[in-house]
Amino acid sequence: MRPKIICHMVSSIDGRLLPGRWTPPAAGIAPGWEHRHYEAVAARLDADGWMVGRKSMQDFASGTERATVGVAGNLRETYVADRKGRDVAVGIDPHGRLHYGQDNAGGDHIIAVLGQHVSDAYLAELREDGVSYLFAGKDGTDLHEAMRVLGEPFGIKTILLEGGGITNGTFLKAGLIDEISLLVYPGIDGLAGVPSIFEFLGAADDRPAAGKALRHFGTETLEGGVVWLRYKVEAAA
Repeated sequence: MRPKIICHMVSSIDGRLLPGRWTPPAAGIAPGWEHRHYEAVAARLDADGWMVGRKSMQDFASGTERATVGVAGNLRETYVADRKGRDVAVGIDPHGRLHYGQDNAGGDHIIAVLGQHVSDAYLAELREDGVSYLFAGKDGTDLHEAMRVLGEPFGIKTILLEGGGITNGTFLKAGLIDEISLLVYPGIDGLAGVPSIFEFLGAADDRPAAGKALRHFGTETLEGGVVWLRYKVEAAA
């Protein structure tokens, strides 16, 4: 069984994701509350970890490509490294472009989601770094299979999907989002084309949220005017 997936994001009121572009807080409100709220609220969601796309995970990949000494075992099977009781940080990286150099992202154990076409040398590198990995089909796009593996061999019950927008949009299109947890910062970006919460890369007539409806089940106003909105994603009537 796959884990419950909660898309947990913070955005401006127009759904944009680049904090450096948002209007500043109103007079008398200290900056930075939206980010502190983000982590505090994430902790309240009782998840086993978080999941992001390759570009977002890049910030935690500090290693370099290297030659590896022979690694024993079948490299083409799901690899469960020593999690050491930590939360997980799942990176969707179909082509195996990230070189971690360590087994954790911000202290959380890394699990790489890959395509089966990545090289044995890359898989051996991940094992040497202590990074777990699983396969999302031949080209790394079978998210249903990836989430099934994440739920079964890895025992993940709940995971936070934290973007970026293209990754969120891909999960939305696949019907793999169960809840949305959105922190709305009281500010505006305003420019067309700036990354937003959901950005599925489809044709102009594509509707990645077709067949779905949102059921609101929680609103909370937090310090600084940040509003926490919660929705269940369910089949449309």
